[in-house]
Amino acid sequence: MTGAVHKVLGTETEFGITVRNQPDFNPVTASSLVVNSYAGARARITWSSEEESPGRDARGFGFDPIPVPDYDPGLVNVVLGNGARLYVDHAHPEYSTPECFDPLEATLHDKAGELVMARAAVAAQQVLPEGQRVLIHKNNSDGKGNSYGAHENYLMSRLIPFAEIVRHCLAFFVTRQIVTGSGKVGSENGRPAVPYQITQRADFFEEQVGLETTLKRPIVNTRDEPHAEAGTYRRLHVIVGDATRSEVQTLVKLGITSLFLEALEQGALPEPIDLQDPVGACWRVSHDPTLRTTIRLDDGTTATALELQQRYLEWLDAYAESADVPAATRQGLTAWAELLADLERDPMLAADRLDWAAKLRIIEGYRARDDLDWDADTLRLLDLQYHDVDPGRGLYDRLVRSGRMRRLFTDDDVAQAAVSPPERTRAYFRGRCVDQFESAIVAANWDSLVFDTGRDALQRVPMMDPLRGGRDRVGELLDRCATPADLVDALGGDDGRARAEAASP
Repeated sequence: MTGAVHKVLGTETEFGITVRNQPDFNPVTASSLVVNSYAGARARITWSSEEESPGRDARGFGFDPIPVPDYDPGLVNVVLGNGARLYVDHAHPEYSTPECFDPLEATLHDKAGELVMARAAVAAQQVLPEGQRVLIHKNNSDGKGNSYGAHENYLMSRLIPFAEIVRHCLAFFVTRQIVTGSGKVGSENGRPAVPYQITQRADFFEEQVGLETTLKRPIVNTRDEPHAEAGTYRRLHVIVGDATRSEVQTLVKLGITSLFLEALEQGALPEPIDLQDPVGACWRVSHDPTLRTTIRLDDGTTATALELQQRYLEWLDAYAESADVPAATRQGLTAWAELLADLERDPMLAADRLDWAAKLRIIEGYRARDDLDWDADTLRLLDLQYHDVDPGRGLYDRLVRSGRMRRLFTDDDVAQAAVSPPERTRAYFRGRCVDQFESAIVAANWDSLVFDTGRDALQRVPMMDPLRGGRDRVGELLDRCATPADLVDALGGDDGRARAEAASP
């Protein structure tokens, strides 16, 4: 099988939010305050959902109604100059990275989302009464039975049957948790009690395959909303994963999944590994930080998640040897191999790269020092504080400052990514337009911008190919266009909407 497409990718993270000392705390109001307070949010642009289809199912089941928000999306949606989207979703502030060209770039922009949220919290703090404090956490559970998402998106070829994606991805997603989890004290959602587990999300997955993302969550999500030319592309929407703060871990998560999907498209994978009970295996793997729990395969054999991940490593390493794999993907592959080797020897050897191991090391230190039981409130507070995006409070940030957590980027790298778009995807065109023509952009979504150029009709500029619109293609054009009318004319002429629509950058 051939037809693999370049793996343009990105992440969407719903951040946890609370306001300390605010008795009538409302998460929607607080999230709106954070989004609208962001200092870099010069362009508050209505997000157009006219061409979006979150109810389309990849299995061909048709459409579900698009939910109508109970708030004004124009007031709680910001399109940033780095091409990202900052908005309120399901009562959480959400940061969606711009479309990125490779896993390393996507890791950087995922990290930039933390900085954006930290800055937004500081800005929101200025309008709160004295004594109140807004706290934002890059985590996935509030400990009260509610889970919120950390999603990944990968561009795929429409040629690959979705059933093949499901067959191959179920076991891969279940077992990759050992390198994608951010750790959690306790269990939720009716799962068996456990002192500590690898992931924050595993307890909440209840189906193998499905369309939902907030209820009865599936291991493989079937949303068929490509945000691109639907006849050519699909966007695999991956919801089974944690929000990770470790840069190395995020690179591994994105890198190995990109490579796995490419090998799948190329027909380079052996027959899929079939699990007898993928949903049960999902939480059982998470509930064992020793990595010794075995899961039963359809052929009657058993294996640990680590053993199956090592099998996937062998397959993808062999594929990478024969394929033209980008350097960033190879970097993720190497980091994955090193992590699996360390996890086999002693999971704590990975505590400088995996959030779940780093957090467990911190918690075990407090337990030993203060003779704490696992049900101590202190441990749940430590669990939460690890994810605080305030660099002065977050335990992850303390590990970084003490040299106990490996990094891939400098603070300057992250700060630059918070304001500058990737240069090899259409995010460059979107970001540059926001910077140059902010007041003229009246609506946006991932695959189009709508301009008010002062003429009779609004001008829609489509961006249906995520790999077009990069700096090499439109950089000089944007440099020489002084007004949005100049840009529309350069793209499609001055005779109106139809020609502008036909001239994708």
